[in-house]
Parts: sequence; structure tokens; C-alpha cells
Amino acid sequence: MEEVIFVPTGVPPHKDFSKIAPPIHRYQMTLLAVVDNPFFSVSDLEVSKGYPTHSVDTLGEIREAIVRSRGLEPELYFITGMDAIRGIMSWKEPLRLASMCTFIAVTRPGYDPSELDLLPEPVKRSVVLLEIPLFSISSTEVRRRVREGKSIRYLVPPLVEVYIFKHRLYAL
Repeated sequence: MEEVIFVPTGVPPHKDFSKIAPPIHRYQMTLLAVVDNPFFSVSDLEVSKGYPTHSVDTLGEIREAIVRSRGLEPELYFITGMDAIRGIMSWKEPLRLASMCTFIAVTRPGYDPSELDLLPEPVKRSVVLLEIPLFSISSTEVRRRVREGKSIRYLVPPLVEVYIFKHRLYAL
């Protein structure tokens, strides 16, 4: 069975926590964003912990849960932006993480895929680029636009847009 599991970060170890929405709101927005797709699910694995989590640990927990429930060794893919892959060597145990999954690095305008050549070979081999032309939406951009009072219509699903404004997220 194939599915995409979205795992919103609870307490991100690499970001200024004061500049992002609280974990419960990010979890709720993720639920709203994928509610109509039967191949998507959302996990509160990181959000429920209340302390900084790391992808290598979360991926290990997901793998173990799949093995326990389905009795088979899963093939795991980690979908993230090219910007995140560029900084992967600052993550906890990046070489181990690269051995656990295949990274799907979504490209955005302004990011040069040749930067992957700077990564160690085991990490580089585990990355597959997914080019999405003219797709430059980022959570940073959404937060900036909300702070500046600009529209985020078509940048996020309609239910997520309503949620952001209802809860006054990202506004000054």
C-alpha cells in the first residue's frame, strides 16, 4: 500500500520557534490541506512530543510501526524542498538518515540542483530531484505575505487560508 504521510514538526531544532505557528495549528492546517485525498494522511508523531525531534528518529519510528502493523519492510521516501536538502549535513545523523530512505527533493526557482554535488556521496546517491517548474511557494513566503497583509489565495488550500486568518496566525 502506498500513501503519503505528512509529519508536521513539533518543536523544530533548526528554526526560530517564535516565527512559526504553534505545533497544534500546523497539525490542524496539515489535516485541512489533505482532508480530501485518500492517499494522504497526517501523523502527530512529532507534534505530540513537545520537545525537539529529528527526522532520523521519526523515520525510524515510522519504519518500525509499519513493520509491526504490516509485517513488511517498507521502502520509505522523504519528500522535502531542495532548500532543506542543501542543509542536510547539519541534521542529526544525516548519513544514517540517507541510508534509511530516498529523498525526493522538490526544486524551486532560485535553487541550483548542482549544489547537490557538494554533499557526501552516500547522501547525494539517496536524492532524487522532482522538478516543479515555477513552483516557488514556501512556508516562509506564506508567513511573510500574511504579516504584510497580502493575499495567500491559491498559495495554500482554501480551508488552510481560512484557518490562518481565523486564528490570526503569522500576523504581527
